[in-house]
Amino acid sequence: MKILTEFEAKKVLSKYGITVTQGSIAESEDEASSIASSIGFPVAMKISSPDISHKSDVGGVILNVKKEDVKSAYSDMISRVRKAVPGANIEGVLVQQMAPSGHEVIVGLKKDPQFGHALMFGLGGIFVEVYKDVSFRVTPIDKNSALDMISEIKGYPILKGIRGRKPADIDAVAQVLVSVSEMAQKKNIVELDINPLIVGEKGAVAVDARAMVD
Repeated sequence: MKILTEFEAKKVLSKYGITVTQGSIAESEDEASSIASSIGFPVAMKISSPDISHKSDVGGVILNVKKEDVKSAYSDMISRVRKAVPGANIEGVLVQQMAPSGHEVIVGLKKDPQFGHALMFGLGGIFVEVYKDVSFRVTPIDKNSALDMISEIKGYPILKGIRGRKPADIDAVAQVLVSVSEMAQKKNIVELDINPLIVGEKGAVAVDARAMVD
């Protein structure tokens, strides 16, 4: 089994037409500064390591980093994570564009030895931990099945737009689900999580992703 870093997982998503936040791995303070300047400020900075799945838990995520703070953010993060996870293989720091505003949802994929790949959808971010409001399908699925998955969750009215919240682009979410379903048929993916997938009024962007392949 191999665990893909966020950067590697997003490369796979991009190949299947899923929009991801743009960024690159920096291996030094100067490289981090250069990448950030090419993206535009503020940026998000995340530790890149196949040994660290939950980056926030070890101080491996900094958001809204300004130009003057990039180099210190890089060195502070590397130092902090090395102390928290001494044996981790640290490839560098992923410097990427900040996520757009919108609804946070999660798309997951898990391979079952008996049934094959199961696709999951639900509200993302903290909601997935608190409410566990998710729906499942065995792959492959088509767009109609994807739309059914989305409408089945209790939080569906939130995505449709209530109490002044802007509606989510449901078609864009459905297309991501179909794309992940296609990925399951062609890639040796054991597990995949896109959390969050940020969905605006138009379009959806994978902000964070992790995957395990065999």
